[in-house]
Amino acid sequence: MKTRFVLIETSHAGNVGAAARAMKTMGFDDLVLVRPRWANVLRREETIQRASGALDVLHKARIVDTLDEALDGISHLCATAMTPRDFGPPTRTPRRHFEALVQSWQKQYQKQELQAQAGQGLGADLAQSAADETGGAGETGIGLLFGCERFGMANEDVYRCHVALSIPSNPQFGSLNLGAAVQLIAYEWRQALGGFPVVEHTPRPERADAQQVAGMLQHWEQALTHLGFLDPAAPKKLLPRLNQLFNRAQLTQEEIHILRGVAKAMLQSQPPSH
Repeated sequence: MKTRFVLIETSHAGNVGAAARAMKTMGFDDLVLVRPRWANVLRREETIQRASGALDVLHKARIVDTLDEALDGISHLCATAMTPRDFGPPTRTPRRHFEALVQSWQKQYQKQELQAQAGQGLGADLAQSAADETGGAGETGIGLLFGCERFGMANEDVYRCHVALSIPSNPQFGSLNLGAAVQLIAYEWRQALGGFPVVEHTPRPERADAQQVAGMLQHWEQALTHLGFLDPAAPKKLLPRLNQLFNRAQLTQEEIHILRGVAKAMLQSQPPSH
């Protein structure tokens, strides 16, 4: 899915670097700047420092004079505008709009696939005609537009968009730094596209099996008897209750070793005198 981030008249070089970093963390790299304050903004030291390693995004980024140039090849435009306007596109939260957009494109793609399959029996010309009427799902691109830090997006730019995205925030203080706004929008769009898997950084502990739990309980039975806490002649339901307790705890093999160590220490202690 073609995704382009467009920053319009950005005034702070650091925000360009922060936007590049935010994009790369979510797997995006198409950045276009429209009339930034600094002509050399992509090479400025502050930009590079704030990019924090996302230099490939900066190297690929383009600077253009008009919004039309920035939107070349993009068909769906999303404005980011917090200030209410009396006229313009509907206002949606990023999550709600992105989910609906992906569902719409998936239906479009499925329809195109069905038409392509039907076209195999009708001839290549008819199949191509059906695809042209639907529009290729693979050719659809989304543009995420961000205005300048001080004034946001101009009305005429917002009017061109299909939706105005509004990030839910504190009604008394909804102002977001440009880099933070790009990060949030990039995250929500990546999640709508399926997201990235969470990488497990710690190995999953191995659960103790029933035989290991039973062996540990026998060890504890000996230890509790040794301490005089358990009377073998009248055990009541102590051991079954302990069994249920350990089952709820879902003990790991390492925890079994610890509990056996506790039982061993109890057995090596002096029994209480009566």
